Amino acid sequence: MKIRVKSFISRWEISQNWQLLYPFLGIATSFYLGYRLCVKLFEFSLLLNMLIGFVLGIFILKFFVFSIKKMESKWIVNERWELIRIFIIFAITGSSSVFVGRPIIKLIGISSENFGPILYGIVFVFVSLIFYQILLVFWGFVLGQFKFFWDFEKKMLRRFGLGRFLDK
Repeated sequence: MKIRVKSFISRWEISQNWQLLYPFLGIATSFYLGYRLCVKLFEFSLLLNMLIGFVLGIFILKFFVFSIKKMESKWIVNERWELIRIFIIFAITGSSSVFVGRPIIKLIGISSENFGPILYGIVFVFVSLIFYQILLVFWGFVLGQFKFFWDFEKKMLRRFGLGRFLDK
């Protein structure tokens, strides 16, 4: 058991114990997502949902590890465990942009009843995207990856054609 833990720590370049938080959070989130997907898709007993959710969690975890390996060559980070932190920040940002965007849309008075489902969806994505840009830098700062996400944000804004505001 100790050999596996040491192998895991060296593979992810973990040098301090607190850095183990991010892989643990990633693993726990993968299994929780597998369970939630199983509950949403199937109506089985609790035990069967947990078992199928566990299997789905393994597939989700394998997908995330595969994605991390693909991004490792594109994203410049000091240590491999930071890639897990980056994925977690993306997940938190996506969820929180929807969480913030929905009340703003309701406050403005936009709903699918008065705008229609297609136009409402377009407005919702646009509003969420605005908050996503802001929250991405915010969560990057809070979780210690500000430089990475600020550079990422500048690249994204340039792709949107807003680079002239950054270069001044």
